[in-house]
Amino acid sequence: MPAASRPKLSTRGGAPAQERELRAQGKKTMRKLLDAAMVVLDKRGYHAARVDDIVKVARTSHGTFYLYFANKEDLFRALLTDVSEEVEALAETLGPIGPDEAGYRELRGWLARFSDLYLHYGPVIRAWTEADVEGLDVGRMGEQVLTTMVTALIARIGESDGNDFDPQVAAMATVAMVERLHYYLVSRQLDVSRDDLLDTVTTVLHVGVFGGARRKRRRTAS
Repeated sequence: MPAASRPKLSTRGGAPAQERELRAQGKKTMRKLLDAAMVVLDKRGYHAARVDDIVKVARTSHGTFYLYFANKEDLFRALLTDVSEEVEALAETLGPIGPDEAGYRELRGWLARFSDLYLHYGPVIRAWTEADVEGLDVGRMGEQVLTTMVTALIARIGESDGNDFDPQVAAMATVAMVERLHYYLVSRQLDVSRDDLLDTVTTVLHVGVFGGARRKRRRTAS
């Protein structure tokens, strides 16, 4: 992912870190713990992840961990807050999507920005989309993130002419499809390039939801 489009990790930290002003070294240490947590979440999932695993990957101590986070859930909440802010910013960038070429490009660009976000925060997103944290406070935060995406899509789908389906159902189906396809892409269960995935999903949504014309499939060199 290009550096300019890569989301930034939190510099707020958990409850202990928020009680004091962090200097540059403290922010660097906290970021190392957040990076380590994403590695552990990717390998073990939320419930199996332990503070022991995180400090081992970060090459630091339990004492250092608890200077910045009260527990594992506190750290995950900091990561999810980052995702929430990134998704909220992404939702606000979705412009009108008409059936013409400009509408296709608008949708393709927005999906590409979601893809950038997913490729960076995938372990965090998967933890709550797979109900790993159902019933927990962080699980409810995850639901709010999804709602932000869905709300943005509902507004644009509602603007389209001639739709005889429920915009909310269409928006929820869109978010679910895009998230799952990126999971399959990252886990290598889908043998296509990222560009081909985005081209195909954009075409399916543009034609099926926004009334666009079907496009010829781009041929890749063999």
